[in-house]
Amino acid sequence: MAYVTSEQAFAHLSLTEDMAALDAAMIGRKLAAAQNHVERLLGYRLAARFLDPDEEPGDEDTREEFPASLAEGILQLMAWWFENREAAGPAAREVPFGVREILNEYRDWSF
Repeated sequence: MAYVTSEQAFAHLSLTEDMAALDAAMIGRKLAAAQNHVERLLGYRLAARFLDPDEEPGDEDTREEFPASLAEGILQLMAWWFENREAAGPAAREVPFGVREILNEYRDWSF
């Protein structure tokens, strides 16, 4: 389940409709990879903790609404990978500045 839509990704990248159409498949792959990477860094699946943004909670559902800051982290990571497609270079970093800070707020820490 995707917590950030392609339309949100296109808007985040400031792509026009024709540019978005050309890169839609690649952006979709990078968006899915960014969400997967975020889930791995957090240590849990987003669906286990958060409602799908289009889903209405049931009476017994204890999941929270999906936080805007996590959506921002996914969008920043996707945009970073879209703009920096090479593994090495002058701007090479694991994740863009700020993404780890966003994710750390939602991690389950255990020692």
